[in-house]
Amino acid sequence: MSNLPIQSFPSRQRRLRLVKPWAPAFVALAFLLQLLPDASGQIFVWSREQLINYTSKNPFDRFPNGRPKVPDALLEKVKGLCAEEVLSIAGRGYPNQFVDGMQLLHPGKKLVGRAMTLQLMPIRADIAETQAAEWKAKGGDRLSHQTAIDMLQPGDVFVVDAFGYLAAGGIVGDNLAYYIWKTTGAGFVIDGAIRDLEGIATLDLAGYFRGATPPAIRNVMVTGINIPVRIGAVTVMPGDVVLGDREGVTFIPPHLVQEVVDAAEITHLHDEWTRKKFDEGKYKSGEIYGSPRDPALIKEYQNFLKQRLGTEKYEEYIKRKPTPR
Repeated sequence: MSNLPIQSFPSRQRRLRLVKPWAPAFVALAFLLQLLPDASGQIFVWSREQLINYTSKNPFDRFPNGRPKVPDALLEKVKGLCAEEVLSIAGRGYPNQFVDGMQLLHPGKKLVGRAMTLQLMPIRADIAETQAAEWKAKGGDRLSHQTAIDMLQPGDVFVVDAFGYLAAGGIVGDNLAYYIWKTTGAGFVIDGAIRDLEGIATLDLAGYFRGATPPAIRNVMVTGINIPVRIGAVTVMPGDVVLGDREGVTFIPPHLVQEVVDAAEITHLHDEWTRKKFDEGKYKSGEIYGSPRDPALIKEYQNFLKQRLGTEKYEEYIKRKPTPR
């Protein structure tokens, strides 16, 4: 490992790791084979119809292959969020969307974009040979992790399920990381290793990974592109909005992004008002935070929100949440 400023956080999910890290991947493959009746034509890449079906709640546009395309303007707003401001999605049926315990390429540099997923598994000769033949029959070139990399679009985050197995070698080195950076303008989340860390650390992209190792990628095979993948204890769908901060990575379903952004705006204003009152030096913390209880302070807070949000947005907020925070 180099002495570069790579930051690691204790994982609350390590206990979920199995002794054989590739076992969950084979379970996932069995699940996907059940989903794909015509496996010979679709085992590697979900069809447009399948992507639309499994992301049917997406309210936004889509890429030609069916992957949800959350608007760039909304992604810009997500850049102002942090992990705590996305916790509310747990109560909407998404309690497993946060991954911790990963290393950060540049702590403090946010990672925001649309998930483009790749699933890798430990290589097995008979499967790999059949895969290669089927891929060639469909007109494909050599099937590898670069097949997925070459599908990346601006604003994408390259999300790789490498089953947390560092012995599989570096999924990307400095050259492919440079390509990802220039193509997407975002970065990567790799549940596995990277290599050429000295070179990658000079690039102005965000990256999350399990570790670094000198060898190149080896002894793995591609088993899925733009399909659901497992990162830590999270199921990631193609088109999920990726939010990486100092604490870890959150994967937000597209249909919840606007709701999260709207709620965060209230949180930011609440924090601004709270600190403003603390600065006055007249109140104990319990009188102001988490919510004021004095009628005069409640009224002051309501007026502050209305002034900052505007009447229309304030009334929409009241309808969603009648009781001020």
